[in-house]
Amino acid sequence: MPNAIVSVPTPRNEPVLAYAPGSPERKALRAQLAKMSSEVIEVTPLVGGHRVATGRTADAVMPHDHRHVLAVWHKAGPADVGRAIDGALAAHREWSRMDWRDRAAIFLRAADLLAGPYRMVLNAATMLGQSKTVHQAEIDAACELIDFWRFNVAFAEEIYRQQPFSSPGFWNYVEHRSLEGFVFAVTPFNFTSIGGNLPTAAAIMGNTVVWKPASTAVYAAHFIMEILEAAGLPPGVINLVPGAGAEVGDPALASPDLAGIHFTGSTTTFQAMWETVGRNIRAYRSYPRIVGETGGKNFVLAHPSADVGALATALTRGAFEYQGQKCSAASRAFIPVSLWPAVKKRLLEQIAEIRVGDPADFGNFMGAVIDRNAFATITGYIDFARRSPDAEVLVGGGADDAKGYFIEPTVILARRPDLKLLREEIFGPVLTVYVFEDAKLDEALRLCDRGSPYALTGAIFARDRAAIARMAEALTHAAGNFYINDKPTGAVVGQQPFGGARASGTNDKAGSLLNLLRWVSPRAIKETFVPPTDFRYPFMQPGD
Repeated sequence: MPNAIVSVPTPRNEPVLAYAPGSPERKALRAQLAKMSSEVIEVTPLVGGHRVATGRTADAVMPHDHRHVLAVWHKAGPADVGRAIDGALAAHREWSRMDWRDRAAIFLRAADLLAGPYRMVLNAATMLGQSKTVHQAEIDAACELIDFWRFNVAFAEEIYRQQPFSSPGFWNYVEHRSLEGFVFAVTPFNFTSIGGNLPTAAAIMGNTVVWKPASTAVYAAHFIMEILEAAGLPPGVINLVPGAGAEVGDPALASPDLAGIHFTGSTTTFQAMWETVGRNIRAYRSYPRIVGETGGKNFVLAHPSADVGALATALTRGAFEYQGQKCSAASRAFIPVSLWPAVKKRLLEQIAEIRVGDPADFGNFMGAVIDRNAFATITGYIDFARRSPDAEVLVGGGADDAKGYFIEPTVILARRPDLKLLREEIFGPVLTVYVFEDAKLDEALRLCDRGSPYALTGAIFARDRAAIARMAEALTHAAGNFYINDKPTGAVVGQQPFGGARASGTNDKAGSLLNLLRWVSPRAIKETFVPPTDFRYPFMQPGD
């Protein structure tokens, strides 16, 4: 072992490439898109370092061209999950006892591989498989995942360096052990970076993982595992088990060796998993750590002093980038009546310029929603608004699933504050606006705070500083990520740790030290250099 106290390189956020006309990155990405569009690959579970062809297959398709197959993937079943758990447990001893610097080196190398030779591969996979535009893919699949891997190893070092005080004659220190068992990582379709972060955040701290990606993001997950293998991740540390929720989740949650859950997805699914853990609690070897980021009904609330141009642009970008399929997407807006005519005009002008279509056409601002179920759910809300006397579709509302699952950017005016489009998560390109009287700001703040069970992200707009302070105070618990004069999306690793509370999750802040603390179990150690040899204390001696 080297006689050195080693520090990892100081992390810096990965620069976002512009993909401007004539740029080398634009040319390279176009070539990668063409290559991957012309291939159909096979994706299998990865269990204990071995690829397992189960024979039960499904197609990974382009959401914007759902007849175009990108991959045939094999579904894992309960027996495969059992073998994945065995593989994780078998790898645990060696991995958890590996010097943390060697673990860190794997993820630092993975970050550099992604920043270099794999950048266009994972960006193209995300554009094709999840219908993201080039910019949305770049900030997600490339930059954010690179940042997670670089910053998380620095956070790990910071955790390991936190040590207690020692009195003379004693040496106290804390060992941050991995959890005892395996971590079950369940990841969503909408962010490739989340797919890469949830299993690796736990692994960086010495845990071994069983990873279930969303079925609609198996294509990108395959390439994440390819990067990690190229970086030197040992077999069995992360076991990839794509498949149906119950077929993968039930055996994982039933295992007595379940040590933790790292989840991003729907509130309903997370609550069901928590209930299952509660019912099984006596069967586990230890109390599982449960970390989850779930739904959101994210808000934008404006004061009469708000800048109209900034507000309208924040609504357009916040609501319609990536088809509104971000956990943080702006879904409801509260606008004062004095501003509404100007905001409405600017907002509708911007939406009129939005092009929807294939992300490979760089002129498009939006792609398709992820699948047929999402298409049906979102259009169901739009149809409800059309029928309701308490709602008005101001723009958009059109949808076509003949070739891809395309839905127009849609703005709905709510005439009553309890309309379900102001309360329920839609997860699509639908923004619902409620207009309030200027003098009723406090009422609007209460509606914003209590009108939905969620508390993920939110934004306020004002130029009046006293109003900003008043609004921020009133909305203290309404959002885990709170923005002032900015859209409620776009959290950056190391800058805005991400997560919300209430029905939005456990607020364990991905992209920060707080999240990694959930994946260790500290052991406090005290060493006495000259221990006593007589049981008697001085006060016991005779005399006054």
